[in-house]
Amino acid sequence: MTEEIKKTRQPLAQVVANNLEELIKSQKYNIGDKLPNEFELATELNVGRGTIREAIKLMAARNIVEIRRGTGTFVSETPGISEDPLGLSFIADKKKLSQDLMEMRSIIEPEIARLAAEHATVSEIEQMEALCLAIENLIQNDCNHEELDIELHTLIAKSSRNLVVPSLIPIIQTAISLFIDLTNRHLKDETIKTHAAIVSAIKQGDGTEAKKQMAAHLQYNKTALHIE
Repeated sequence: MTEEIKKTRQPLAQVVANNLEELIKSQKYNIGDKLPNEFELATELNVGRGTIREAIKLMAARNIVEIRRGTGTFVSETPGISEDPLGLSFIADKKKLSQDLMEMRSIIEPEIARLAAEHATVSEIEQMEALCLAIENLIQNDCNHEELDIELHTLIAKSSRNLVVPSLIPIIQTAISLFIDLTNRHLKDETIKTHAAIVSAIKQGDGTEAKKQMAAHLQYNKTALHIE
């Protein structure tokens, strides 16, 4: 460790952060794993606890790790991807942003659904079905279903087993949040029916039907936003 430090002009905390990042990339620590505490990391990397603390802060700023107060430090679910990677929150025209995001979703999500039909596990499909029922219950009780709606679409995206798709999930999440806000959750029956149809097709392993149903789901949304 000492030799490495002498050969670099980077601050020690950055060197340590780089070393920890390499450990994560090499899968010594996987997504969702809890990292050892400061004392253990300091001992392993032969540096002070203050350096470890600064290194963790640097990694948290890049969303490589997540610091949970009172619990510990964990490898982020989406390492290196911020909650707003495209800076969409700074776009003032939310109506136009929602329309443009919906157009982008129409390009990518039907294909994601097709891949999910080919690769989703039994456990993932069961989670999708449970989410559909939970969303239906919230809608019927006139409750906000945004969080679970995002969770369903996120699960479908992850089920595609495409390495790039997780990077697109923040875009999907932003689009869903904006859509629900702008339409005041008016598409109740359509949301319930199309969600069920998508998950049913995925469960049957029918990629063509899953793609078709996702496209239909998004078309309802586009119509509600008055997108041709």
